[in-house]
Amino acid sequence: MPISDLLRYWQTYKNVGRIREIVNVFLKHGFGQLIEQINLQRFIPLRKKLKAFGYWPPLEKHTIPERLRMAFSELGPSFIKLAQLLSSRPDLITQPYADEFKKLQDEVPPFPAEEATRIIEAELKVSIKDMFSDFTAHPIAAASIAQVHYATLMTGEKVVVKVQRPDIKEIIETDIAIMNSVARLFLKYIPESKIFNPLGIVEEFSKTVKKELNFVEEAKNAARLRRNFLDDPRIHIPQVYPGMISEKVIVMERLEGIRIDNIEGIESQGIEKHAIAKAGTEAYFKMIFEDRFFHADPHPGNMFVLPDGKIGLVDFGIVGWLTPEVMENIANVFIALVDKDFDKLIDQYIELGIITEEGIDIDVLRRELKSDLAEIYEPLYGLTIAEINFAQYLDAITHMSIKHGLRLPSDLMLMNKTLLILDNIARQLEPEFNFINIAEPYATRLLRKQRGPEKIFSQVKKNVSEFSDLFITTPKQLGKLLRKTLRDELSFKINPVGMDRLIRDIDRSSNRMAFSIIVGAITVSSSLLILSGVGGKIFGMPAMGAIGFFIAFILGIWLLISIIKSGRL
Repeated sequence: MPISDLLRYWQTYKNVGRIREIVNVFLKHGFGQLIEQINLQRFIPLRKKLKAFGYWPPLEKHTIPERLRMAFSELGPSFIKLAQLLSSRPDLITQPYADEFKKLQDEVPPFPAEEATRIIEAELKVSIKDMFSDFTAHPIAAASIAQVHYATLMTGEKVVVKVQRPDIKEIIETDIAIMNSVARLFLKYIPESKIFNPLGIVEEFSKTVKKELNFVEEAKNAARLRRNFLDDPRIHIPQVYPGMISEKVIVMERLEGIRIDNIEGIESQGIEKHAIAKAGTEAYFKMIFEDRFFHADPHPGNMFVLPDGKIGLVDFGIVGWLTPEVMENIANVFIALVDKDFDKLIDQYIELGIITEEGIDIDVLRRELKSDLAEIYEPLYGLTIAEINFAQYLDAITHMSIKHGLRLPSDLMLMNKTLLILDNIARQLEPEFNFINIAEPYATRLLRKQRGPEKIFSQVKKNVSEFSDLFITTPKQLGKLLRKTLRDELSFKINPVGMDRLIRDIDRSSNRMAFSIIVGAITVSSSLLILSGVGGKIFGMPAMGAIGFFIAFILGIWLLISIIKSGRL
């Protein structure tokens, strides 16, 4: 048995208590059928098994997305975070689930100030009295991963202290291990779930949440964004205090301002709303198109309008990175749109990994996708920039992605989500705000750079280099292939489609046959005991024989229900 399998079995054994808790919550919300389908019924308590007797009726008063949202909410921080991640991935889970998951709020009761003090002192190796002249015991905000306290440094600077929840890292790592096992069970017992990429979802969630658990990374993100905006008088990124950072604690400059969605508050300060909307959107387009590094959680609770009219950003746990290759592909997408070249647009989707070309008829997909792209984009060519509704355009692209099973890379989806939130905030500040018009200069510079002589020369140089490498390595590769063939070491891997399902069906049939033989043996044994007439009597029959008949009857009914439920008589 591979070491990886042994480790998975050990993780399952170690986390059995939490698995039972998860199974019970999903049972409570009407997912009993699913639990049996992915072979987790061994974790269902015996009394519930006997009560249900193999039949788990769905809860009629709530839809499946609603029930799933309620289950995730009840299961705590890890599942709430997972739902929040999935809410931005309608291309993976479909729009109804994404809309339902958006309702989940990351709000939990605070943990005691004494515990926060203990963690701060243990992490920073100094007494809290020597660090702060004032420390507010009651947190100003409490979320699933951390809570935030106000404090004042001994030097007089006002700061916020973000403290990680006790044992939250261990709780989340346990849940991730369980999610990973459940994702494998989905792939094994429900092959159709492959379209949703359950392992990929867990992997993306794990990567995202582990970054949020490391406040050292958050401090680096804040410092980088601060450097990028040092010369912009309209944006303020809080200072991080280098000597007051650890994986579980971070001390940052306190920003005192008005939430960016508090329209009345902004108006009362005499601050121009159009200037705020313009500064905010230009800042994000700079991050995306020029810096290729962006603050990816721009909800109104993380954006403040300061008394001097600047926009202050906080919470840098979630950021997005766009590689030069991705930016090049984005530029090519823009070029294809400008040229109305939908074939080239589809080629760029393949380059970006949106279309995998695996297991699909690419010619049919190209034909259908080209038709849908034309339907979405052709009307835009007759509009002015001001008339284009950016949110509706992105929504149409998302629906098209779901229809054709396209997969947006996580950083691109993060960018789309960020721009949608930003567009919504800008329209709250000024309903007629022209979001696309602000983006135009950045997109134009990107296109000019992509079509410039320097880029063409660079591409030619790269192609020549790749051809040279191919010319040098091909003889060596052919030699290897020939030697393997002569030594009879050449092998081919064949992956028969549907073999896993066939094996499962054979396994299920053999189990039912064995079960039937046991029921038959109990029936025959009971008949012999009754004929012998030995022992006490129940209803005029020997007790042991009567009990045997009763057990055989129950087991027979159970087997019959199982066969009827499978739909294969």
